[in-house]
Amino acid sequence: MNGNPLYHWVALAVSTALMLPVPVAMLAGWAPPWMRKRQAGMRLRAYGFLCFYALVLVNAIPRIADASYETVMACMNVGLGFIAAAAVLFLLAERKDSRAQAAGPVEPARSQR
Repeated sequence: MNGNPLYHWVALAVSTALMLPVPVAMLAGWAPPWMRKRQAGMRLRAYGFLCFYALVLVNAIPRIADASYETVMACMNVGLGFIAAAAVLFLLAERKDSRAQAAGPVEPARSQR
C-alpha cells in the first residue's frame, strides 16, 4: 500500500519547496501582489496554507516509514481534519476581509497638541 518511499520523499521535497515559503513569508509580513488589497485576513490565510502543508506531512511520513495499513488510514483521517481546519480558516479570512472592506479605509490618528 505504501509504495516506493523514494516517490514519497520526492513529493515531500517538492511540496516543501512549493508550499512552505509563501505562508511563512506571509506570517513575516509579506503579501503577494494579488492579495495586497486583502490584508485583514492575511494571517488566517497563511495558517490555512500551513494546514495544507501539514496534510502533506501527515500523509507522507507514515508511508515513508512503511507504517501499517491502520496507521496510514488513521493519518489520512487526521489529514481530513487539517482540510476542514484550512476551510474554516479561509472562510474566516474572507469574512474578516469583507468586514474590513465594508468599514472602509482607516484614517491615521491626529496628534493632540
